[in-house]
Amino acid sequence: MTISISQAVYWDMSEKTDDFVELIDHQNGFETTSVLPKWLGIGGDRVSHLRNGLTLQIREAKLRQPLKLKQHHNSSFPLITKFYLSSGSRVITPGAVTIKDDYEENTGCNYIYYLPDITEYEEWRAEEQIQLVMICADIDYFKSFNSDADFLPEPLRQLIAGDSTTQFHQSLGKNTTAMQQILQQILHCPYRGVSRQMYLEGKALELLTLQFTHWQENTHQSTEVKLRKDDIERLYAAKDILIRQLNNPPSLLELARKVGINERKLKQGFRQVFGTTVFGYLQNYRLQQAQQLLQRQDISIARVATTIGYTNPEAFSVAFRRKFAVSPKAYQMKAK
Repeated sequence: MTISISQAVYWDMSEKTDDFVELIDHQNGFETTSVLPKWLGIGGDRVSHLRNGLTLQIREAKLRQPLKLKQHHNSSFPLITKFYLSSGSRVITPGAVTIKDDYEENTGCNYIYYLPDITEYEEWRAEEQIQLVMICADIDYFKSFNSDADFLPEPLRQLIAGDSTTQFHQSLGKNTTAMQQILQQILHCPYRGVSRQMYLEGKALELLTLQFTHWQENTHQSTEVKLRKDDIERLYAAKDILIRQLNNPPSLLELARKVGINERKLKQGFRQVFGTTVFGYLQNYRLQQAQQLLQRQDISIARVATTIGYTNPEAFSVAFRRKFAVSPKAYQMKAK
């Protein structure tokens, strides 16, 4: 059975003590942590209140039952960006005119939206590990920059210019490798206190920059190739070759020849289908394999590096730390 509650009630749970609506709320400096009641699920939300109307929210939870959250967006509703690392949600916006009134937000993807003066319903599935990073930004935050806004996508420029009628929900596809690295750094922030606040603010701004740039590039990208069904099959074949030849991957030209596609279509098609470059996919896959290997205690860091195709263990350690914000050795020790 799906539980239906408003977003306001969801947060008000932190002020209640009876078993039906118990939610523990711990405030520590600039952060607030809310924990789900046991009957509803495990985990919860951590909200970091940064400077100048910027907020970072991390949701890590698993629901025991499906949950439907109702939220009314008032006229001062902020700009919101979402980065799903796992799970996703269905969003219903009855009566919406400028956007779809029913859509899915999917795992591994990112979104940006500004939807004041509407009512929204989010449907979350049970027994799925939810991992989501959200950034909320007051519009005045962007107005504080003195630089020209021409680098921003048109909907954002209209918003900053004071067009109160602007509404949009923009899907920006798969999280890029650069986004994934920053998301892991946020989730594994090594600092506390003011250092943590400064670190998270910097990472939030990096994510916004990547997202805005990605949106702008997609908007003006005239070089996107049209992919036929057999082109997509060749791209998947190229991906399989990369995985099989993890230790000795072919060059781009060799890979293109192996699957019968030209190099330009390989590079651009790979980004369209898999959301990253050929090299980015290879590196990400290698590091995911390393993560699994490091859960064993009988294997050295050097052996892991060699197994996934790194000839230099130090280069492997740097890449691993950059992606997961922790050294391979520390990760292996933690996995004990």
